[in-house]
Amino acid sequence: MEQWQPVPRQKVAVLEVAKAIAADDDWLIVTHERPDGDALGSALAMAHILQALGKRWTFVVGEVVPARFRFLPMFDQIRQLAEPPVRPFRRVIAVDCADELRFASVASAIAPDACILNIDHHQTNPHYGAVACVDAEAAATCEVIFHIAHALGVPLVIDLAKCLYTGILTDTGGFSYPNTTQEVHEIAAELLASGVRPYDIAEPALEARTLEQMRLLQTALRDMVIADDGRYAFIMVSQQMLAEARANEDDVEGLVGFARSVETVEVGVLLRERSDGMIKASLRSKRLVDVAQIAQQFGGGGHARAAGCNLPGPLAEAKANVERAVQLALKEV
Repeated sequence: MEQWQPVPRQKVAVLEVAKAIAADDDWLIVTHERPDGDALGSALAMAHILQALGKRWTFVVGEVVPARFRFLPMFDQIRQLAEPPVRPFRRVIAVDCADELRFASVASAIAPDACILNIDHHQTNPHYGAVACVDAEAAATCEVIFHIAHALGVPLVIDLAKCLYTGILTDTGGFSYPNTTQEVHEIAAELLASGVRPYDIAEPALEARTLEQMRLLQTALRDMVIADDGRYAFIMVSQQMLAEARANEDDVEGLVGFARSVETVEVGVLLRERSDGMIKASLRSKRLVDVAQIAQQFGGGGHARAAGCNLPGPLAEAKANVERAVQLALKEV
């Protein structure tokens, strides 16, 4: 244990999760809807860990996952919930889910008396499940899973390292966000030592954009709203905009970064109209505003610098509600 560097902040919880994983077999892996790089990296990293331990696993999602992450090892083994129907599991590992609603789309695959292991890094996580390993200071859930792999004695082979590196890379914005710490770089160095080639992951995960996404971005930036002397910015994407750009909801991912990147902006917001009429809000801040507190006002959550929530439509009404909350938050800093 003396060689464990960097030392996990939540060592007791890490060891408890490791013990629970070692004690049982036949695990269901779940993550949040519309999974990002950390969600998929965490889930597939856990699949590699279970496989290395000789345990059975099934990773189930309720919808199609973003194709840009198809470079991840075992991506082709991700199962859709209904193809074929998945039996209820009594042992579940939930990764990168701030609360149980985040994996509600696959609830039919979870037995009522299931033992749920909760592995996460969101500050709003209520520590649900039989065992919870939640490190709100971790840059990514993959950072937590790196320590779980260590606790279980699973070697960092290149396929596992690729999954872990993807989660850390994407949730730190290419090691540029305030959550990038010395520990993050130490872990990344170990993953690179396992054979990970950074650009092979950074190019598809962070840089590549579809033509449809570029058309959508062109329209979204044209209509971006910047207010309060440039302190906040809103990007809004309607179903009509998606149709005109021939884009899908995956093409919306990452657009919030353009609102946040304006030089004077402290809070950037992306509002996306879903096909069911609900509005998905993604909030980002630079240094001062805790956007998780804003998201919680609307039943959401996340991190101080990155959070999200869902609101009823129409788009203009959702914007007005979130804008009032942002204005109030900016007055308090």
